[in-house]
Amino acid sequence: MKVNRSEMILKGSVSKAVLVLALPIMANNLIQTFYNLTDTFFVSKLGTTQLAAMQFTFSLIFFMMSIGMGLSIGGLALISQYIGGKKNDDAKKTAGQLMTASVIASIIVGGLGALLSSSIITWMGATGELHYYSTTYLRIMFLGAPTMFVTFAFNGIKQGEGDTLTPMILSTLSVILNIILDPIFIFVLDLGIAGAAYATILSRAIFNVVSLYILFSKKHNTLGLHKRDFKINLLYLSPILKIGMPAALGQSMTSLGFTVLNVFILSYGETILTAFAIGNRISSIIFMPAMGISGALTTIIGQNIGADNYKRANEAFLKSVGIASSIMLTGAASMFFFTDQLVGLFSDDPYIIREGGYYLKMILITIPLFGFFNCLTGLFQGSGHTWSAMILNIGRLWGLRVPMILLLKAFNYNDPVWIWYAMIGSNFIICIIGLFMYLSGRWKIPVIKKRKSVAV
Repeated sequence: MKVNRSEMILKGSVSKAVLVLALPIMANNLIQTFYNLTDTFFVSKLGTTQLAAMQFTFSLIFFMMSIGMGLSIGGLALISQYIGGKKNDDAKKTAGQLMTASVIASIIVGGLGALLSSSIITWMGATGELHYYSTTYLRIMFLGAPTMFVTFAFNGIKQGEGDTLTPMILSTLSVILNIILDPIFIFVLDLGIAGAAYATILSRAIFNVVSLYILFSKKHNTLGLHKRDFKINLLYLSPILKIGMPAALGQSMTSLGFTVLNVFILSYGETILTAFAIGNRISSIIFMPAMGISGALTTIIGQNIGADNYKRANEAFLKSVGIASSIMLTGAASMFFFTDQLVGLFSDDPYIIREGGYYLKMILITIPLFGFFNCLTGLFQGSGHTWSAMILNIGRLWGLRVPMILLLKAFNYNDPVWIWYAMIGSNFIICIIGLFMYLSGRWKIPVIKKRKSVAV
């Protein structure tokens, strides 16, 4: 099974390889979205302020997660290229270092975040009950950082091997447990919004143990890690950091940009922030195909570059863009005329339904941009050129969207709709920039050729 999967990635039908790898990732991403939707559903029963608190802290939680995801991307790129080049020993050592780096980073980031949670929420402008609920939820999520980082590292290792099914299965079981624990922690134990955080962390922690068992088992894992692989080894740790940190920086700056965006949106009132939150939760379902295909593309690009097959890597990118755009357009069309009803599932406030529905319609109209953007990200991450992906991520928010919003505020365009226009405009411009970056061909420059002497 594993041999056939590798043969498919390197020699089989490119479209089939994209879909076979992408479908479990899509399902996994959808499952992860259910974490958020489940929490959103149950927390919405507590009140609008609690729901707004979840949205208010989302970008900060993503900022924390981005570091773990960045490290995972660095490990995934290297592992997939080593496997494509038949250097499994290098891949195994890289996997061990990825897990070690992830645990250390999570303890540092989670600890600092927990200590500074209240101050950060104050800086963002929240007061009263919004400050209290936001701080409570954020502090617990920061303390649970190791469970997130270990999950990202495990997914990166398995995805680098070409196994996207195992992470999906574990995520499914974890979400089922979260759905069971959410109402118990929130209502039965009367923990409120804190219960949603505890349920999520406990659900992940339990399956972290299963993940580690799989990594050590030669029966269930291609590489079969040993405890010595987790001992710090700079020969393998340094490349992970070199490739992973630009990815982490790009995603963390993206989350920080959304934090600033939340501050602007909050200036229009908590109801607008809630409408934005619900719209994003719903649209995230439509984004799943592009994100899944991007993840599959990262593996396919990495393994084919490791095998020095750049022509096949380029073919995979072009076909991925076509597949992603087709699937997302179909999904957007099916949702377009029911946006108000979809928003109404999470709120009965007419104003929130109107604003959230309009925002969701605008996102659906521009859905092909997300397919192209995510495939560009997969291309650059799989090739190990995470600096290019970082430029796209940072440029979209800090180079375009935030300046646009500042200009709108300066010229007194105070209708919330202008924020939605700025978001769409920034997405369009960054896709044009990304197209030129792809055409330059710099993504074809090898990133591990110099490391042939490292294998032992």
